[in-house]
Amino acid sequence: MEQETLAAAYLARAGVKILERNYRTQKGEVDIIGEDGAYLVFFEVKWRSQSGSGFASEAVDGRKQRQICGVADHYLYANGIPQEQGVRFDVIAVDGDKIEWIRNAFPYVGRNF
Repeated sequence: MEQETLAAAYLARAGVKILERNYRTQKGEVDIIGEDGAYLVFFEVKWRSQSGSGFASEAVDGRKQRQICGVADHYLYANGIPQEQGVRFDVIAVDGDKIEWIRNAFPYVGRNF
């Protein structure tokens, strides 16, 4: 949770309006939902204390991408957000004390609701 707090503060300083943190549904959870300009962004925060276990950005596999997209579908539907809304899926990778914001980290993966 501490890494998500750091990531949210980092994003807020970068001008992202934080809308939700730890948004949960039956499909899973998204760490942070925010507005970045015209985009509604679903952020996954990944953390590694050491590079020996790989980079944090590598931890968002296909299964996790589908889960995040399912949660995004739910959020969009539950909040009446039109399909025309620009949506993006970003990763905040925290490796030790380095934070990397990976925009458009993966594409939308199928309708899941």
